[in-house]
Amino acid sequence: MAKSGLASRLYRGEAGLDIIGRRKVWFGVALGLILLSVLSFGLRGFSLGIEFAGGNSFQIPASVGTLDQTELKVKEALETAGDGAEVVSTQKVGGTGGDFYEVRTSQLDTEHANAVKAEIADEFGIDAATISGNQVSEAWGSQVTSRALLGLFVFIAVVLVYLILRFEWRMAVAAVSSLIVNLILTAGIYSFIGFEVTPSTVIGFLTILGFALYDVVVVFDKVQENTRGITANNNQTYGEAANLAINQSLMRSLNTSVVALLPVGGLLFIGAGLLGAGTLKDLGLVLFVGMAVAFLTSILLATPLLVLLKNYDPRIQAHNKRVLSRRVAITRGEVTPKGAASRTDESDDEPVDPESAELAGAAPRVGARPAGKRPTGARGGRPAGGGGNRPGGGKRR
Repeated sequence: MAKSGLASRLYRGEAGLDIIGRRKVWFGVALGLILLSVLSFGLRGFSLGIEFAGGNSFQIPASVGTLDQTELKVKEALETAGDGAEVVSTQKVGGTGGDFYEVRTSQLDTEHANAVKAEIADEFGIDAATISGNQVSEAWGSQVTSRALLGLFVFIAVVLVYLILRFEWRMAVAAVSSLIVNLILTAGIYSFIGFEVTPSTVIGFLTILGFALYDVVVVFDKVQENTRGITANNNQTYGEAANLAINQSLMRSLNTSVVALLPVGGLLFIGAGLLGAGTLKDLGLVLFVGMAVAFLTSILLATPLLVLLKNYDPRIQAHNKRVLSRRVAITRGEVTPKGAASRTDESDDEPVDPESAELAGAAPRVGARPAGKRPTGARGGRPAGGGGNRPGGGKRR
């Protein structure tokens, strides 16, 4: 029979991906990306919008021409007015009075702002009254940032309490750690590429936390199911059971991420790209980047970190040692694996086949389900009716 494709094996939870076994690789990659992000924070910083850096904005009727033409005329007006100001961003915005272009510049005092406004009106040959201007102070952006940080700390505290009550403290620590890494990497991408940070970006940062938490809880719920009562048997280590949980929930996490990214992608590429809605661009961009990173951190970081923490638990340490010791004993032929035929006294002198012993004592295949108990009754090999060794299995007279 031909082997099933990867997609079908993912749906059945039988892909056999060794995520936990390669956790040192994922930890190393995550640490390297975090260091790069921190370096980018220090060397490049962030491209702050005028809400955070302060500046001026001018709203010009869209009837004057194209967006590129408008930006070029405003640049010429700024050069004529002096003060060294420059254009920060330009976008098309729709309003009740019709479409207009919003051009944001660096900080201008009142005198220069009025001069630029008059120069823009002269460049386009329109009345200066049709151009509106606003000045934004960076103090407003500082208030938004402080409240966003407060909301972030409250969210993390609530999540910690919930996960401790729902699962345990190790799962809470692993989940929150993956959330923090998710935020750092998303911010690193913004810093490195130079995406503009606006209040919509801050809102998007807080939004992706909920999605990342959901993805982690889905995986941890399956881990808890697979590891419940694991110390009562010697079939799997905790890491193998957790790796099985990742394989079983991987397709669900992938489907959830794709379904979530499709509307966000539509919001970003259609709403912002085709319709020119700048606010949608700021919100959609951070959601798209953050959700993509959240899927990777929930699979490659959260559960491996949980296994690392659980392996410090004395009960789990003892259980893992029992499992590994039993496998070594089976490989050496010192223990007969469950379900194998017992060796009789007459066969004690026969040598043990090393290949058979190795196969019997090998660890379960990565992603494979643990072997269940042997069924009994009519389907388990013992004949129905309880006849035993009596001929015919008839009733006792």
